[in-house]
Amino acid sequence: MVKSEIIKKLKQKNPQFTHLQLETLIDIILDTIIEKIVINKPVEIRSLGRFMIKTLKEKHNARNPKTNELIYVPKKRKISFKMSKKLQQEINE
Repeated sequence: MVKSEIIKKLKQKNPQFTHLQLETLIDIILDTIIEKIVINKPVEIRSLGRFMIKTLKEKHNARNPKTNELIYVPKKRKISFKMSKKLQQEINE
C-alpha cells in the first residue's frame, strides 16, 4: 500500500476533509516518526508496533565474496521494527 491509497481510504471514511488536508496529516505523522528515530528515540504506535534504531558493529575482517579480499565494514545504524502482540495475532489468524 502506498501513501496515495492510504489517503483514498481516509477520504472514504472522512469525506469532510480535503485531499490536501489528509495528505498534510500523513506527512506530519511520517515526519514526526522520522524525526524521533533520527535522534535515537523509539516510536511506539499501540496496536501496530515499535520502531527503534539498532547499531550494527563494525567489522574489521569481513570478506568480499567475489574477490575474497579482506574489507573493512564501518559501524551502521538501521531501523528495527517489533510488532505488537495484537498485530502478531492478526497476522497468524
